[in-house]
Amino acid sequence: MLAATLINPMIPVLKLTDSVSTALDWMDEFGAKQLVVADSGVYQGIVSEDILYDVVDSSDPIAKIIIQHKDIFATEDQHPYELLRLVNQFGLTIIPVLRDDRSFSGSILVSDLVENFVNELGVQEKGAVIVLKIAERSYSLSEISRLIESNGTKILSSYYSSGETYDPTNEARLTLKLNRTHITPIIATLERFGYEIIEAHANDPIESVDQERLDMLLRYLAT
Repeated sequence: MLAATLINPMIPVLKLTDSVSTALDWMDEFGAKQLVVADSGVYQGIVSEDILYDVVDSSDPIAKIIIQHKDIFATEDQHPYELLRLVNQFGLTIIPVLRDDRSFSGSILVSDLVENFVNELGVQEKGAVIVLKIAERSYSLSEISRLIESNGTKILSSYYSSGETYDPTNEARLTLKLNRTHITPIIATLERFGYEIIEAHANDPIESVDQERLDMLLRYLAT
């Protein structure tokens, strides 16, 4: 899944000559708080709802207001991980996508990106989620996969989270989405081999796991 496949052709693109009122009407119609501005196929930046509402004369053209993020965009071949980095770093709700020649290709709504990314990760598939605390020096996904698969279970997706700088003495977190809901035997196997389970959730009852941690994970996944 690359950026080009996530472009939503229904999202309008503003021209510099479009009025502020037109921009606000389109934002309201499409439930967007930002829209991309492009003129003759050349990307100009992004306008935000908050700035538009501060404009006294809504008949003013977009060219007269502040256009942000002129140098912020994605390319057609970028992966969703890179798109999410842009979203997080610059607070985007829409992502402009440019071709190799820097001409404007289209827009991605962040809500569409998240929905597609969630589907790719298998989050909506029935199955358990567990979070392990591990030392970075001993991290081995292949070893963890072998232990989980020895219980007749597959890993649907995984997410590794560590500190900003690599230190082999640091403790990291590994989040795993599994294809089964009954994970008590899996937890027992992982703990037997020295892995600490800090969060877990499944539809089936789980023995000896703090319910408060389960509730925290549920709230996290729901945001």
